[in-house]
Amino acid sequence: MTDPGWRREVRTDEPIDLRLTLGPLRQGASDPCTRFADGGLWRATRTPAGPVTTFITEVPHASVIVGRAWGPGADWALDRLPALVGAEDAVEDFTSLIQSADGVHPVVRHLHRQLRGLRMPRTAAVTEFAVPTILAQKVTGMEAKRSYCDLVLSLGEPAPGPGRARSLRVPPAPSVLASTPSWVFHRAGVERKRADTIRLACSYAHRLDEAVDLGIERARVRLRALPGIGPWSEAEIIRTALGDSDAVSIGDFHLPNQVAWALTGQPRGDDSGMLDLLEPYRGHRGRVQRLIEAAGVTAPRYGPRLAPAGNRDR
Repeated sequence: MTDPGWRREVRTDEPIDLRLTLGPLRQGASDPCTRFADGGLWRATRTPAGPVTTFITEVPHASVIVGRAWGPGADWALDRLPALVGAEDAVEDFTSLIQSADGVHPVVRHLHRQLRGLRMPRTAAVTEFAVPTILAQKVTGMEAKRSYCDLVLSLGEPAPGPGRARSLRVPPAPSVLASTPSWVFHRAGVERKRADTIRLACSYAHRLDEAVDLGIERARVRLRALPGIGPWSEAEIIRTALGDSDAVSIGDFHLPNQVAWALTGQPRGDDSGMLDLLEPYRGHRGRVQRLIEAAGVTAPRYGPRLAPAGNRDR
């Protein structure tokens, strides 16, 4: 890496685990925009100032995160590096809650200790994260990630920067996705309903991205006003784009079972029961969701798995 790019250090009170914290940004192992390599995270993204590639690393044995950035959006991205890596996440409030509140499950305390470097990231990229979220509606995660990869490779652009950055792609601009015909989405395995939702969201990208400055509740209203964005999509977007530690993914295929299995030992649950189990952690319910997911908690499966929808090249 001969070009050092722009550089910023972020000092934190406690070490931050970048893989645990920034893992939700990565859309599978083949994600052309986000890659763990060279001891850190490479990420190509769009900013209001233009495309940027960031390389984020942890300083060994120190609570320091180092970010380097290349491209027109470098200054913008490094200004927001503390929020991105979770250095502004109020994790200490959660620690106090589970140490003092009644009804806290010992599994939650254990996971918090075990995954102490997990933070809630804030990307400030609402429309950008809305695209893979919409792709994940009503299909398997494998299908959604493959579709996202195909769309980025066909509609994105080369990322700025040296070395590893040259193998990355910047996600397609909202204006490009808004004008992309149905057959391009169909070739990537995306049926008309999800394609239409993505095009609509991208046509209102400026309104969606304003949600960053609206506060959580007004941001929820803004997102839910868009046809095709329901409770699950809203929570997925707000938790990652706005760093909302309370956002729970209502309507998820697996999550109620995971929460029930982790906190009651029951292999099956539903949304209502899940919310009851998470209520003692209000304000941090999405954080508990992330802890359970990051720990790899999986409820037993008794029936057939959800099969791929098979939209690709048909």
